[in-house]
Amino acid sequence: MSEVFRRSARSRGRDRRRSLTKETAAGAVGEITKGCEIFGLSKGQFSLIDLIEHCLDATGPADVIISTWSAAAADIEYANRLITDGRIRSLRFLVDFSFPSRKPEYCDLLRSVFGDDCVRMAQTHAKFVVIKNDDWTLALRTSMNLNHNRRLESFEVSDDPGMVEYLEGVIDEVFAGDTLAAQLKRGRGQNETTLNAIGISESGWFGSGELDRDIRRAGWSTLKGERLK
Repeated sequence: MSEVFRRSARSRGRDRRRSLTKETAAGAVGEITKGCEIFGLSKGQFSLIDLIEHCLDATGPADVIISTWSAAAADIEYANRLITDGRIRSLRFLVDFSFPSRKPEYCDLLRSVFGDDCVRMAQTHAKFVVIKNDDWTLALRTSMNLNHNRRLESFEVSDDPGMVEYLEGVIDEVFAGDTLAAQLKRGRGQNETTLNAIGISESGWFGSGELDRDIRRAGWSTLKGERLK
């Protein structure tokens, strides 16, 4: 997995949608077209799940990945309805390690609705969504959590195969690690390895042992035994 995703060229300019007064995701985002790149701001009139639903209306049934710091019961239940009505074909969730202790009832609901195989935890504050099928590769990048929150938020919707491949790669690495059941048995500090393992094959600086941590931030070289210049 690459450290960053770099877009080599953009076929068209980014569309900026004036969405501060729009009350729905559909009204704010407007039409989703092939190759689109749409950026906008909202005042929290709609949530991330509303944005996902609008995108699914354009793509048709798709496989979905959701990375969020928080979620509410209503949004989890609504996501489940998108599965039962066939709009979401498969779903993977990434949530922060604080979620079970911060929102235990919502965490229990998430597990009961989608099952442990669909959920993983990490030290994360990243909010993004992948919506993918044979015809579409949508990447949603946003400041929103899954739940509704009345504050200034940003969103970007891109039909971008490269971006989707990059985000999928991160999620694949997380899901290839410990199961949710194993994560829940450990303390939060012990679960640092989930975050540290992402990209280890490329960087070589992270690992599960004390000496394998990112010593660049400490400014110390164990190879030379002296401060890094």
